[in-house]
Amino acid sequence: MAVWLWNFWIFSFWGWCLERLFAAVTHSPRQRRRCLLVSPLCPVYGLGMAAVLALPAPLLSGWRLYVFGGLTATAAEYLYHWWGDCFLRVRFWDYTSVPGNLRGRVCLPFSLAWGLLMFPAVKLAAPAAAALALRVPPLLTWLCLMSFTADAVCSLRFLAVTHDLNALRRAI
Repeated sequence: MAVWLWNFWIFSFWGWCLERLFAAVTHSPRQRRRCLLVSPLCPVYGLGMAAVLALPAPLLSGWRLYVFGGLTATAAEYLYHWWGDCFLRVRFWDYTSVPGNLRGRVCLPFSLAWGLLMFPAVKLAAPAAAALALRVPPLLTWLCLMSFTADAVCSLRFLAVTHDLNALRRAI
């Protein structure tokens, strides 16, 4: 179980780095945080890679990795956005202006990019992350889990309060 946790955290961190890099390269005017309050983690990336790594082994090579990995990552992205929209009333991102989007939650260009990123992520990064996870002492994993849980709970509470304040402002 610790390997799955560390894979989630490592890919969530790399996703946060990818978000920062993409925002800097594209000079995006919308550089808001889409992650936790304190930790530099974007959980959607960790969840997406966990879903991909849970695919049957025959789907994790060749063209199948591109197709099924990209589709799985896109499905995780869609579900994460749907969950945030339905339960937190927060839209973490909006692809409505991007061609080939589905309700603004996912879009074709990023789905194709996820497919391309699957090869280095599954073949290079995941084995390195798993090897690193096996070397982490269990106590450190537990401490990181407690810290992550506290950050996640505070982040969810912050989003709920922020939404309630924004709704109150709109009502006034």
